[in-house]
Amino acid sequence: MAAGRGADLLRPPTSSGRATFLELFFDLAFVVALTRVSQRFADLSNDTGWALIAGFGRTLLLFLALWLIWSHTTWITSRYEPERSIIQAVVVGTMFAALVMAVTLPRAMEERALPFAVAYLMVMVVRPLVVAAALRGHPRRLVPFRLAAWAAASAPLWLAGALGPDWLRLPLWAAALAVDYLAWGLGWPLPRLGAAAVGRWRIIGEHLADRHQQIYLIALGESIFVIGTVFNGTDYSAKRTAAFGVAFATSALLWRIYFHRAGLLLTEALGRAGMPGRLGTASERTHALIVLSVLVTAVGYELVIDHPYGSPRPSWLLFVVGGPVLFLVARVRLEYEIFGRVSRSRMIGVVALLLFTPALARWVPMVGLSVVAGVLALVALLDALRSRGRPLEVSASPIGREASGDRDSEA
Repeated sequence: MAAGRGADLLRPPTSSGRATFLELFFDLAFVVALTRVSQRFADLSNDTGWALIAGFGRTLLLFLALWLIWSHTTWITSRYEPERSIIQAVVVGTMFAALVMAVTLPRAMEERALPFAVAYLMVMVVRPLVVAAALRGHPRRLVPFRLAAWAAASAPLWLAGALGPDWLRLPLWAAALAVDYLAWGLGWPLPRLGAAAVGRWRIIGEHLADRHQQIYLIALGESIFVIGTVFNGTDYSAKRTAAFGVAFATSALLWRIYFHRAGLLLTEALGRAGMPGRLGTASERTHALIVLSVLVTAVGYELVIDHPYGSPRPSWLLFVVGGPVLFLVARVRLEYEIFGRVSRSRMIGVVALLLFTPALARWVPMVGLSVVAGVLALVALLDALRSRGRPLEVSASPIGREASGDRDSEA
């Protein structure tokens, strides 16, 4: 009977796999957050050596904290019915916390560290307790209890980093975030309760795929926003106009390469998977890399449009070339998750960009961005030639196949 009272929160098998308007509303907070992340990366453009590495590490940490909030929310709406009032309240509350994190993010490693950390902990500790209470006696209540227990364990590190000296903030927060990600990877194990079998969770796979594709498009939209804003804010000239055009073409190629075959079939692959939780976990990590790569690439757009024929800055290649390289590597991983193979065209693109990098360090920024666009165009062309005249393939993911005896006791 107790389980029955909490069971009305679970997504029924007939539930629509499409994202709800509430979730699209929730993503508005992440539009702001991703813009702030991109701005922090852009602030590193004049740094070199250790300052560049440390600054990149700080911004990466903040991005990963935001990503954990977004991905956990996506799993909640894939496991629980988003039309229920309590789940809607949870999502709206998470949106407010994410907006606080986004607003404080530009100075989150400095004087705004405490509100950033408190907003993060409110989501990580309080939210799962609310969900557990709403589930009442249902067996699934043990999962949010696990989340809250592990988040409470890492909370002292977050608070100590926020309240302590600035030089301790990065190592303490890095340790706290490592605990949070490790707990997720292990299934939040607790004494006597064991771990949650995340890979065997019953979720609406199509919904998870839809959300991953949407966050990618949001990241691409942020890159388009950067292109338009930077170009609008500079003096119009033929050189900057050319850089504007190449930057837009690069974003269009990123869209094309992602959605060619594997990206397009992500929804089908998660829908067909015997264990969509396992494939969804892999896809979530891949999309974290993809979204990060687009944000880093967008910084390269800003640098090149501002100074298309300025003095060569080798550190700028971290954004101009490093972002597209990371994108292609993540896209290779996605190809394997959907079809169980390694994409040769994308590997060719990675090798070509790495071979060009030493020479690009001596050329003006416009040359670097143009070479990147050319390599991505080559990858897109090879994809088109390979698939020309062939029917759309059926996903054959090696991840998420249900083995004999696989069951989810907390399904």
